[in-house]
Amino acid sequence: MRIGATSETTAPAGGTQDRAALQKAAQQFEAIFLRQMMGAMRSASLAEGISDSSATDQFRDMADARTADSMASHGTLGIAEMLMRQFGSKAVAPAGPNAADKAE
Repeated sequence: MRIGATSETTAPAGGTQDRAALQKAAQQFEAIFLRQMMGAMRSASLAEGISDSSATDQFRDMADARTADSMASHGTLGIAEMLMRQFGSKAVAPAGPNAADKAE
């Protein structure tokens, strides 16, 4: 298995779209991971606040989701980058009659 960076200049036209879709999916995965992590940190709270209510919780969850999306788009943890390095070469593989044979 080859784990290395590929150059977008040598990728076929369909490969560039696949790479962009993979990049988007990798960022979304990182955002979901961050949301789960933030939610776990919030649930570990030891004390109840005076402003705790279902509405406050809902707005806090929405703020956490936006924060996680922003962090993922900037590559804060590097999970998306790691996924791109691992799966990026597969996104630009040529799609031809022998593509199935090469994938195995």
